[in-house]
Amino acid sequence: MILSVCPNPSIDCYAWLEKIRPGEVNRFERLQEFPGGKGVHIAMAIAELGGESCLFGNWAGNSGDWIKKQCSERNIKISGIELDGNNRKCYTLRSLVSKFNNTEFLEPGPEMNNSNWKTFKKKFEINAEKADVICLSGSWPSRAPKDAYFQFIEIAKKQRKRSILDCTGNQLLEALKTPFFGLHLNEEEAFNLCGSNEIRDLLKVLKGQVELIALTKGKEGLWMAYKGKIIKANIKIEKIISTVGSGDCLTAGIARAVEQGLNPLAIASYGVACGAANCLNEDLGILQKQDVEKLLPKVEYKIEEYEY
Repeated sequence: MILSVCPNPSIDCYAWLEKIRPGEVNRFERLQEFPGGKGVHIAMAIAELGGESCLFGNWAGNSGDWIKKQCSERNIKISGIELDGNNRKCYTLRSLVSKFNNTEFLEPGPEMNNSNWKTFKKKFEINAEKADVICLSGSWPSRAPKDAYFQFIEIAKKQRKRSILDCTGNQLLEALKTPFFGLHLNEEEAFNLCGSNEIRDLLKVLKGQVELIALTKGKEGLWMAYKGKIIKANIKIEKIISTVGSGDCLTAGIARAVEQGLNPLAIASYGVACGAANCLNEDLGILQKQDVEKLLPKVEYKIEEYEY
């Protein structure tokens, strides 16, 4: 089973708005809603790929109930705790005006108090025991511990579980105080961490702290370092419909391949195929298994050796 931790789930919305009029009333023409949050995207992708998927999150109000229902209908097991308030909504503008198109507005979501955290942590420990791979991704509700992912990784390590992390800011810096299995970063996140968006520079800074490093490079695809190899994998797509959630689908592909015990090249190929498959779908952060299978033979790659 792959456990996807989503501390701050959301309802992701496409919001059609022709243009923004500052200082005036702006009315959405229509909305389309999807279950969201990085961990939710990963859990949905794992289920679509045929894996046993469990989603562990903080659930709040009617929004949380809606997200859980949508995921349950996709054959995802749901776990976690209830918080006061409502899970957040995240809006992506759809407009023919290029400077407005894909503009995002993110609600803050619910708060987490100390009692909530203790319960959430205890439940994570129980869920982690059943998992083969654990994906830890996205933001946390306000007032959550700044080292929450670090604490989860420590629990997973005691249980001999492999964790794959995708986060930013203090949560990332705190997590890197202990070794763990996998890390997914984009170019901006890599630059903020080591002052470079090149994977060899990232390897020098991390100094073997992380076993598998996945660096997404936009149009250059995925650069993955694992078991002494740097694999640069990419797929050329003629028409990209939406890139929202592609990094999460890539993480899901890597986690699924790791769970199945595939070799480094197969892991990178499967990851980049899953990320690319998401780009072919209008739905936010949702891939189709048949698209992944069609894209896999089209993966182009280059393999280099590296030493720490």
